[in-house]
Amino acid sequence: MGINRCGWCEGDALYEAYHDEEWGVPVYDDDTFFEFLVLETFQAGLSWITVLRKRENFRKAFDNFDYKTIADYEQDKIEELLQDAGIIRNKLKVNATVTNAHAFIKIQDEFGSFSDYIWGFVDGKPIKNALKDYRDAPANTPLSDTISKDLKKRGFKFVGTTVVYAFMQATGIVNDHEVSCFRYDEV
Repeated sequence: MGINRCGWCEGDALYEAYHDEEWGVPVYDDDTFFEFLVLETFQAGLSWITVLRKRENFRKAFDNFDYKTIADYEQDKIEELLQDAGIIRNKLKVNATVTNAHAFIKIQDEFGSFSDYIWGFVDGKPIKNALKDYRDAPANTPLSDTISKDLKKRGFKFVGTTVVYAFMQATGIVNDHEVSCFRYDEV
């Protein structure tokens, strides 16, 4: 008998590895937060597996998700990204990534770190839900609505409430592993 995982990842080795090692694990470092912010931005309207399969291409194209470097991207770099078949070539999302890098740095300046800012919404403690089936997870919550509004107010793009909730799940701000999943109590 194999290990019990959340139903959404079963059957794909890349998905299972992501689920087993990363998804829902509380993140505290700003570099990882920015990486997930970029990936979730590009995921908007697409399936997560599509983005996950292109993750290494994104890492290479976006200078290892270095937000300080990305904040300095000029038009020629943006045009280069729009020609890169290894990533999702969406002009609005590429431009949003540059905009978000600037806004991310402003949050760091104000709060000391993005981590302090984002964890402040939950008093530093992950929200632990008790889902029996992953399909019961909400697409958004009042908290993701609040965070989305605040991020938008601070100049972020492509941070609607559904994107924010997926970001919260990925970075462990909320634990939406199924209660029967081996990772539920581990994270």
